[in-house]
Amino acid sequence: MNARSIDHLVLPVADLAFARSRLTDLGFTVAPDAFHPFGTANACVFFSDGTYLEPLAIDNRRHASAAAKRGNVFTARDLAFRKGRNKQGFSALVVASQDVAADHARFRLRGISAGDVLEFSRTVTMPDGSETEASFRLAFAGDDRAPDFFLFSVQRLVPLPSDRGELERHANTVIGLSEIILSAPAPSDFAPLVEEVLMARGEAEPGFLKLAAANARIRILGNEDLEAEFALPSVAGADGLHGRAIIFKTADLAVTEIILAANDVAFVRREGRVLVSAAPGQGVLFGFEE
Repeated sequence: MNARSIDHLVLPVADLAFARSRLTDLGFTVAPDAFHPFGTANACVFFSDGTYLEPLAIDNRRHASAAAKRGNVFTARDLAFRKGRNKQGFSALVVASQDVAADHARFRLRGISAGDVLEFSRTVTMPDGSETEASFRLAFAGDDRAPDFFLFSVQRLVPLPSDRGELERHANTVIGLSEIILSAPAPSDFAPLVEEVLMARGEAEPGFLKLAAANARIRILGNEDLEAEFALPSVAGADGLHGRAIIFKTADLAVTEIILAANDVAFVRREGRVLVSAAPGQGVLFGFEE
């Protein structure tokens, strides 16, 4: 069984302009705003390893709510995330797929399907102002015990432009994802869900579960380990699975520090990493390592 690659991470934000400002201060190059046909919009951060971040905002609440009522899992889960806790955070991990229809059938068989397959197209605007259209098909997986986090696979029917050189160059020298940090009071409870989506076997350790996607590491930490390693508290009054931190791979950590300091972004050094606490426009802790 070959492990899937992480395609992107979904980061709900209250406002794209504010997120763009924060991400720029962090040293990222942010793509132009893009709009989905079901009321949401994003401003992505693309990396040279082929992954990206998807800061996601509500562009038209009426359209988003109507789409959710029609069974659009993407908008339904996003609206529920915002209503249930905050307007920002880390709500979904997405893997790349060559056959979403097969994924959907497998998710249903395993009892982890979160709803119907979604297929859509959207316009992509490049930095030079040129436009093209990309088309996607998504299959969703989730666990009723984890209302604040879900996973899905994405198949690119008409891919995003492959020549994104300018968008993939970042002042902070980030080249991709290194590690994804999730949390749960009992990490092993969610092994079947995450293993099935990643098509990778997890390795249980006392207090946490670790998995390897084809292009990044993933750990589900218990509350004590989360506090010890990242000084992050548990999510007050909530069980389930939560997205808590994103660790980026950078080509030169010294340059990363210089950019953060120049933009007055507070950070701490811990165990060979530079850590930046969550802030408006950046809903979870960001870490940087070589």
